[in-house]
Amino acid sequence: MTFDRSAGLAESARALADGDVTSRTLVEQALARIEATRGSLNAFRTVRAEAALAEADAADRELAAGARRPLLGVPVAVKDDMDVAGEPTAFGCQGEFPPVAEDGEAVRRLRAAGAVIVGKTNTCELGQWPFTEGPAFGETRNPWNPEHTPGGSSGGSAAAVAAGLVPAALGSDGAGSVRIPASWTNLVGIKPQRGRISTWPRGESFQGITVNGTLARAVADAALLLDAASGNRAGDPYRPPAVDASAAVGRDPGRLRIALALKPPFTALPARLGPEVRARVVELAEKLAALGHTVEEADPPYGQIGLTFVPRATAGIAEFVSESPFPALLDRRTLGAARLGRMLGGAPLRAARRAEAVLHRRIGAFFDTYDVLLAPTTAAPPPRIGAMLGLGGLATDRAMIAACPYAWPWNVLGWPGVNVPAGFVEGGLPVGAQLLGPAHSEPLLLSLAAQLEAELRWHEAWPPGQVASDIPAV
Repeated sequence: MTFDRSAGLAESARALADGDVTSRTLVEQALARIEATRGSLNAFRTVRAEAALAEADAADRELAAGARRPLLGVPVAVKDDMDVAGEPTAFGCQGEFPPVAEDGEAVRRLRAAGAVIVGKTNTCELGQWPFTEGPAFGETRNPWNPEHTPGGSSGGSAAAVAAGLVPAALGSDGAGSVRIPASWTNLVGIKPQRGRISTWPRGESFQGITVNGTLARAVADAALLLDAASGNRAGDPYRPPAVDASAAVGRDPGRLRIALALKPPFTALPARLGPEVRARVVELAEKLAALGHTVEEADPPYGQIGLTFVPRATAGIAEFVSESPFPALLDRRTLGAARLGRMLGGAPLRAARRAEAVLHRRIGAFFDTYDVLLAPTTAAPPPRIGAMLGLGGLATDRAMIAACPYAWPWNVLGWPGVNVPAGFVEGGLPVGAQLLGPAHSEPLLLSLAAQLEAELRWHEAWPPGQVASDIPAV
C-alpha cells in the first residue's frame, strides 16, 4: 500500500501499530525519496539502504508478534556528528573515515524506541557555520528555494524533514544549529536543556555549549522524538530531571507573560534585524497577545555574554581538530579557529566557564518577571548557496553574526529553546522565531508552541517547485 510523505512521526507510528502499513513500506518509500533528491537536495552523507531494510523487516516481525514501542518501525535520520554502529562519523569533513563500532547514546535510545535509522545527514565541517556546504559532500539545498541554503549546521536534517524524506530527524545545536535551519525550512526545532539528550561518547560537546535536538514539521512529532532520544548514561556530566515532552503538547499553557526581545545580544561585530524578519516576528507576538498572553518588549540582561562563548566554541573546535585523522584536508577557517581555541584554552576558558553561574543568576532573574522570551531566530532569511563558502575567517564571522546573532546565548546558558515557524518573506523563504525559557522549561515552551501551531497550521505548508516534483508520491 502507499503512505503519503506528509505523514508525521506520530501518525506513522500509529499506522504501524494499527497494521495499516508495514515498516518495510515506509522505509522503502523514504529510501526512494532520498535517492530521488540526491541531485536536488543532497541532504544525506550516508544512506543505510540495506541495513535499514533489514531493520524494517525485523520491526515488522515484532509488530506482527504484538510488540509495541514508541517508534517501532518508523524511519528517521540523524546528523553526521552522531555515531551509528557500522557507519563513519565524518562530521562534515573530507576523508575516508572508518566505521564506528558502537551507537552513540542518542542513537541507541532511538533504536530502543524502535526507530529505523535510514541515514546520516549532511553538516558543514565540525558544525561551525549556518550553511551546509563543503568539498566533502557538495551543497545541501533548501527545499523551499534550492538557490538558498537550508542553514546549518543541521542543514541536512532540516532539508530532509522539510521535503518529507523522513518524518523527523536529530540534529545538534551549538550556536543555533538546530534552531537556525528549522527557522529557514519552516520546521519546529527543539534545542533541549543541556544533558536532556546525551552527547555520549562525549560527556560534553564543544565545552558544554552543544546539545542534541530534534527537527520535525509539527510540535507533537518534535516532542515525540525528544522523548525517544532523551536520557543519560554513566559518565554523562549533565543529568537533568526527566520531562514528558509529548504530554506537554496537549496541555494549555495558561496565560503567560512573554517578553519580546528584538535587540541582538552583544557581539563584537555589527548585527541588525532585517525589516521583513522583524515584521514576521512582531506578527507572531501579536498572535500570542490575541491568544490571551501578555506580551511586551523587554531585553534580557545579556551583558557581554559573547566573551564567554568564543573560548568555549573555539576550544571545542581545537579538541576535534586534535583528533582529526585528516588535518591537512580541513578548511583553513577550521584551522584558524583551532589555533584561537588553543590560545584561549587555559585561563580564558576557565573564566568563561565560571561566568556561566553568574549568567544563570542574572538572566534567570529576568524570568521572575517573564515566563517566556520571544526573539527572532535569525536576523535575515537564508542566504544563497555559496554566499559564505569561500570567505576568509573574519569575513565568515561577520556574515554569520550579521545573519544569525540571536541563537547562541542559550547555548552558553544550556537552557531550552524552540524554533517555531514565523512565516515567509520575499522569495518564499521561511523565517522563524524562538521561544526561550529558563532551565528545564521544555514542557512550557512546547505547550505554547503547540498552541501557536493550532492557530497558524504551519505544518500544512509544503515546499513548491522542482524539488517537490522530484519526490515520488509514494
